[in-house]
Amino acid sequence: MFDHSTARTWIPTVGISRAMHACVLFASALASVMVLLLGGCAKPEAVRPQRQPAEVRTQILRNIPAPTENRDGWATDVYAAFVALQIDASVRNVCAALAVAAQESSFVADPVVPGLGRIAREEIDRRAERHHIPQLLVKGALLLKSPDGRTYGDRLDRARTERELSLIFEDLIGSVPLGKQLFADANPVRTGGPMQVSIVFAEQYAKDHRYPYPVGNSIRDEVFTRRGGVYFGIAHLLGYPVSYDQMLFRFADYNAGFYASRNAAFQKAVSLTSGIPLALDGDLIRYDDSETGATERAARTLGRRIELSDSEIRRALEQGESIDFESTELYRRVFALADQTARTQQPRALLPSIALESPKITRKLTTEWFANRVEQRYRTCLNKGP
Repeated sequence: MFDHSTARTWIPTVGISRAMHACVLFASALASVMVLLLGGCAKPEAVRPQRQPAEVRTQILRNIPAPTENRDGWATDVYAAFVALQIDASVRNVCAALAVAAQESSFVADPVVPGLGRIAREEIDRRAERHHIPQLLVKGALLLKSPDGRTYGDRLDRARTERELSLIFEDLIGSVPLGKQLFADANPVRTGGPMQVSIVFAEQYAKDHRYPYPVGNSIRDEVFTRRGGVYFGIAHLLGYPVSYDQMLFRFADYNAGFYASRNAAFQKAVSLTSGIPLALDGDLIRYDDSETGATERAARTLGRRIELSDSEIRRALEQGESIDFESTELYRRVFALADQTARTQQPRALLPSIALESPKITRKLTTEWFANRVEQRYRTCLNKGP
């Protein structure tokens, strides 16, 4: 097993001698020293100055369609989000945020969802069947008057946006015993607003960071506003460190989860070196139960070759939703082995293979489709200039 008391860099032992490895390290160190010695003669790299608010605002307005309601308000809220989040409002970052908002809502804070009432009733029926609740009781509950004086059934039939539907479910859960039984205090509307951000993410982010606006009823309600939806959406898209060389992979992560693109590439490397087929979905471990997931099982088969124990592999995989995973010995050694096996460097990011599932989706869509669609909008924005 690997001796943790001695710091050393692990490399595959087949085909590369320790002496050769030492020579490589020496040459690398010598090159670094030469760069430092000659640094005084080199031309310093230009530092890009911070963009002025007016410049950012101009870029935002240029990329929001003319018919959009309150374009000035959009420009204000987008720029304010970058400032509050302390994220650089670079041309690339602004274009990325606008591309997601355009894809998710066409710049409508609380977009209309066709057939939303029908979708909601089908969800209620599914849950009733799962809990073995007779339809007679469900229909009776929907005939009850809600806090605004209308019946729940009438409100469901007239619901056009996710905000309206979320409010109905909040009232149903809070006022009707059957509502609590069906939804267990968990509102089934899980995303919303102009960037369709996860409400669970927004609520957790607001606990960990100061939300810059007065909160009305709840953070959930804020997600459905333009200012709140943009703030949490940009935080979800750009508010975490990555080593990607393309914005495309952030778009995929926005849809599939933090670091899903990096993790999908890692899964491919594990599959290549172990010979075990894996779904490249970005999920490194199973969080729902104690059963060992497919990626972890495949990684364990490499244990002797990469000199890591099952427990060491598990601890590393548990960092799969953090940038720190890339500093683990598991990540480094699996990719070193994969590069050697393929005789070429393997990609460190891949678009995850995930089919999108939602009652709102009426055709076959994937994370790859979403990422590429947003990428097209992003490129169009970049071509318009700062």
